[in-house]
Amino acid sequence: MVKKQSKEKEPSYDVFKHELVPRHILLKSAEAKEVLERYHIKPFQIPYIKSTDPAVRAIGAKPGDIVKVIRKSATAGESDFYRYVVEDF
Repeated sequence: MVKKQSKEKEPSYDVFKHELVPRHILLKSAEAKEVLERYHIKPFQIPYIKSTDPAVRAIGAKPGDIVKVIRKSATAGESDFYRYVVEDF
């Protein structure tokens, strides 16, 4: 018999300690509103990230939140990306 793992099970390691995982920051509602106004967009126009993503779960983001992802870049030093948290589809 195969035992299914619970979706709510937390990883036994810190995903942010891996060198390839960029920094994720959960934006407050005021910060999210500022980002949407700056780029003249609606939340659904931002690329999605699933609520089951290990990094999203680690920072406690819920569907409807906006996450700022800060990636290292060889040319720019650091680049900011935004992701809209959605339910698993």
